[in-house]
Amino acid sequence: MSVVEARLQNGAAPALRAKTEPAGRRRVRARRIERLIELFLKLNGFIAIAAIALIFVFLFKEGVQAFRSIPAARFIQSTELDFDDVPQTVRMWQPVGQNPKYSLIPLVLGSLLVALPATLIASLFGVACGIYLAEVAGRRAREIIKPAIELMAGVPSVVIGFFCLATLASLIQNAFHTTFRLNAFVGAVGVSFVIVPVIATMVDDALRAVPGFLREGAHALGANRWETITRVVVPAGASGLIAAILLGMGRALGETMIVLMATGNAAQVTVNPFDSVRTMTATIAAELGAVPQGGEQYRALFLVGSLLFTLTFLINLMSEIVVQRMRRRLIL
Repeated sequence: MSVVEARLQNGAAPALRAKTEPAGRRRVRARRIERLIELFLKLNGFIAIAAIALIFVFLFKEGVQAFRSIPAARFIQSTELDFDDVPQTVRMWQPVGQNPKYSLIPLVLGSLLVALPATLIASLFGVACGIYLAEVAGRRAREIIKPAIELMAGVPSVVIGFFCLATLASLIQNAFHTTFRLNAFVGAVGVSFVIVPVIATMVDDALRAVPGFLREGAHALGANRWETITRVVVPAGASGLIAAILLGMGRALGETMIVLMATGNAAQVTVNPFDSVRTMTATIAAELGAVPQGGEQYRALFLVGSLLFTLTFLINLMSEIVVQRMRRRLIL
């Protein structure tokens, strides 16, 4: 045997052994790889759950300590003296001074005055955009509009806040003749820019998950496109629409930079969307970096963070329950 033939045989040996390897051994090897991948994915899931649990414990451990130095009633209303030295109860957030006030009511109302109108505005545009993408738009239009919406979600919130502060606030004041240039409505419009992509993307996914035989059955019964959308597709995907709106509201409650720059930051009790307000997120962002660690104000801010975390967690939990119900309906 020549040297060349020997080298060819030695080089072909691994390939020959791979071909002649028993099928059972290959299945065992593939099963081990699948188990490693499954273990890796489970580990990532447990890490995410542990991170959320640690955040939850840390926030509430610091927030509960606020009740040790501050009576619980002061988080609803505080007492101060007027010019006649007569005690009166006030609801305001003013943690500095000789008589600090820690009422959470103006912060909660301010967050709701921004989040609710923002969710309403974003729902009108986001649901309409999602329906258009899922049921009306052609392939070329979808390839242009869908990436544009996703790109809009990547715009930094500080840029949107600066736009609201510099331009949008003046436009709204001139249009509605508001007393305050920066108010809750300006912040709500700015926040709606952020959550429109969230709602539109989720509505698109929810409607595209509706089985095609429902559309075919509606068309077979003589329904046109719009009748099929309004009477068949949208009712079938209603749970997904509701979940998208709830997630958008949770995103609106957690927005920080836009509300910090565009709402006026006046911690007052009001239900007028054209008044200046202060949200929970803006309060934490504006004050936490300047307070001494372990003081009353420091712990009160952690209590605000605990309340905000609880609200957003409950909203996300509700949306997940709605999504799971939709999936069970589609499977059945």
